[in-house]
Amino acid sequence: MKILFTSVGRRVELMQAFRDAAEKLDVSLKIYGADITDSAPALAFCDRTIIAPRIKEARYIPELKRICEEEGIDALIPTIDTDLLVLAQNRDEFGNTKVIISNSEKIALCRDKRLTATYFHSVGLLSPLPVDDWKQYAGSFPAFIKPKDGSSSINAYRVENADEMRVYAEQVPDYIIQPYISGTEYTVDIFCDFDGNPVFITPRIRLAVRSGEVLKTQIVQDQKIIAEMKQLIAHYKPCGQITVQLIREQITGDDYYIEINPRFGGGAPLTIKAGADSAEAMIRLLNGEKMEYKDGAAEDGAVYSRFDQSIRVK
Repeated sequence: MKILFTSVGRRVELMQAFRDAAEKLDVSLKIYGADITDSAPALAFCDRTIIAPRIKEARYIPELKRICEEEGIDALIPTIDTDLLVLAQNRDEFGNTKVIISNSEKIALCRDKRLTATYFHSVGLLSPLPVDDWKQYAGSFPAFIKPKDGSSSINAYRVENADEMRVYAEQVPDYIIQPYISGTEYTVDIFCDFDGNPVFITPRIRLAVRSGEVLKTQIVQDQKIIAEMKQLIAHYKPCGQITVQLIREQITGDDYYIEINPRFGGGAPLTIKAGADSAEAMIRLLNGEKMEYKDGAAEDGAVYSRFDQSIRVK
């Protein structure tokens, strides 16, 4: 089996998770890693390094298609937000290579935070509704301002009053403003089969975060969140892994959904370690096996703390 991961960057844990799953299943797996630089640390954990064009370049998709065809790649798995829409729009052009991504309409609504909030409401879930002009914001303070298509908490700020909002609105391009929800932050790792049926649903509390990526997390088999995610999945029909973020309001206990990332999130390997092994499930699906939903696959209460590690790349 050959799997190509695009924009691998620092996704060392994800490469290791797929390697471990293949060994467990006794599957001969060759991991291809693509990035724009040969010094990306995750490339050291791949069997083959591919220096890819930048995503915005016209030759990006043709080059990926060429590699997939020449190398006989079985599956292509994206790992960053900016890769998603262009791959979704071209996923049917990869011949025998299965591009593990949801359809382009669903990807587009995830890339625009305004559309995401409206979508959550359309499926019966709460979400803080955004405005895109600070002068029209009539909600309470504090509030939150961020790019409509942002990721990794880049240019995302809490603002305490209208004066602060005006200052940040001049600095953040193409922004949205939402009421600030105070409470417990959760990420939900969801893995579905290629028809959008859930295999794993794993809520976890974001105990510590740096630059939008979790540093410490606790698995919490919260049945309320799981039921809400089944409600979302029935409409969204994800392909493979997605992550959903929410905040449980500290006074009312209501869940306010913030965003959908239709890819492996940075903290997904922690859920895999806890028992909801989506890397193993992905390999099984690619081998033609059927996967049934497994409730509570990840160990309830397990806490994981991440750390940095270096590897010599040259």
